[in-house]
Amino acid sequence: MKRKHFIQNLSFGAAGLYMSPLLADQFKKKSLNVQLYTVRDAVSKNLEGTLERLAGLGYKNIELYGYNGTFFGKTASEFKTILGNTGIKVLSSHHNTGIAMKNKGTISEGWDKAIEDVHALGAEYMVCAYLMPNERTPEIYKSLPAMFEKAATATKAAGIQFAYHNHDFEFEKLDDTLVYDFLLKNTPGDLVKMEMDLYWISKAGQDPVAYFEKYPGRFAMWHVKDMEAGTKAITEVGNGTIDFDRIFKARKKAGLKYWFVEQDTSKRDMFESLTISRDYLAKKNY
Repeated sequence: MKRKHFIQNLSFGAAGLYMSPLLADQFKKKSLNVQLYTVRDAVSKNLEGTLERLAGLGYKNIELYGYNGTFFGKTASEFKTILGNTGIKVLSSHHNTGIAMKNKGTISEGWDKAIEDVHALGAEYMVCAYLMPNERTPEIYKSLPAMFEKAATATKAAGIQFAYHNHDFEFEKLDDTLVYDFLLKNTPGDLVKMEMDLYWISKAGQDPVAYFEKYPGRFAMWHVKDMEAGTKAITEVGNGTIDFDRIFKARKKAGLKYWFVEQDTSKRDMFESLTISRDYLAKKNY
């Protein structure tokens, strides 16, 4: 780790790189995963330094965002070097459909190149991350299963699993069902997995465990973030109302393989928020 970033990490004191002996002992047993979007502001200023800070906090596995033919302006080879320098491993990468915005690296444009680049990093998952507001129409919803199956067939050929990540709008009605259920029912379970966002499904008033029971084995990845009481705003893991103990008890039924800490917004410095979540999770057998 470069000296300047080591000093930055030291600024967190006991809440940063150093913990109580009990927490440190618990933390040695695990390496946390984080969706890199959480620290997007820091990434835009200093990519390698941000990865070093995450590694220093124990977040050594990441899920990417923002691929557009490059990784934050770096080629796959250049980015792989940065990953090696920082000790960070990429598990998954987020992408958009490209229906509304014809950007490179989306399912609709440059998908084969995206697969090639993500495969070069050693990632195991590629995820449709988000539907733009003007993509949320009955016609587009009904076109997604065929799009996802085609995209997933291509990723499978490269040894990568395809998945879909939810927000809350997927729990709106589509004919006689919900959008989320429509996607689950109309995509092959082996080709299209779900990355369940525990905050957004909870905010929509739905029960994650009920979905695990209804569609066992489909939820290979989760986003773990908490919901503030009253406001329902996103908050640090352990500072909100989501019953993670209950949800994690059902992880085998869900088919869980990886889970990522994510925090879209914070009232604190984002690295402080990640430290709070880390310290809570260090006490858990998740």
